[in-house]
Amino acid sequence: MIRHDRLLISRKPYAFDLSTLTVKQSPQGDRFYLRGSVDAVWFRKREGVVRACLGPLRLWGQYLPEPVDITDPLAVLAADLDGRYGGDTQGRWDGEGYWGAQKPAVMEQHLAILQPMLSNLPALPDGYSGWWTFQS
Repeated sequence: MIRHDRLLISRKPYAFDLSTLTVKQSPQGDRFYLRGSVDAVWFRKREGVVRACLGPLRLWGQYLPEPVDITDPLAVLAADLDGRYGGDTQGRWDGEGYWGAQKPAVMEQHLAILQPMLSNLPALPDGYSGWWTFQS
């Protein structure tokens, strides 16, 4: 992944809660396989409307030439990871409507992150590291 200082929605960036990163690594012949996940937030634009989203992002790297220091979240994110499927959206806010969880307590948790995130666009949400993208 590549880290950018500023938000460019067209590059499909993510911001991560690094404390939630979980990773496992295993040898694969003379290469290494890495898989894990991290809680993420991101913006997407559809039909002219910017939406703030949150959920886990699955991470994996295949055929890595060297092992990754999985105790260092920044080293994991800097590895050659595959992100073709994007984040698993669990909550989304477009400024008018919420889509996601049906339990009121979970909705409140999501909106506590998503509403200020959209209001403060393009600022990085508190407690998150970003903006990370799979695109160069």
